[in-house]
Amino acid sequence: MKRSELLRVEKYLRGKFGNNAIALKEQNDGSCEVLIGDEFIGVLFRDEEDGELSYAFHMAILEMDLDEADSDSIQR
Repeated sequence: MKRSELLRVEKYLRGKFGNNAIALKEQNDGSCEVLIGDEFIGVLFRDEEDGELSYAFHMAILEMDLDEADSDSIQR
């Protein structure tokens, strides 16, 4: 992934999630680690198929990282 692409996607993610601490760190396989500060939160993949370019963000959430939900705090 080109540096200009990284910067554009990083800017998009920062704006979308309202967090300027989001950073992308390129990996040897062409993917990028997505970080908030020093914390790894996911992986970004570049996909170019049939002349169309897209980026896929994958974030796994471990059950052990979740707090207990209070039924009164869930808003829909």
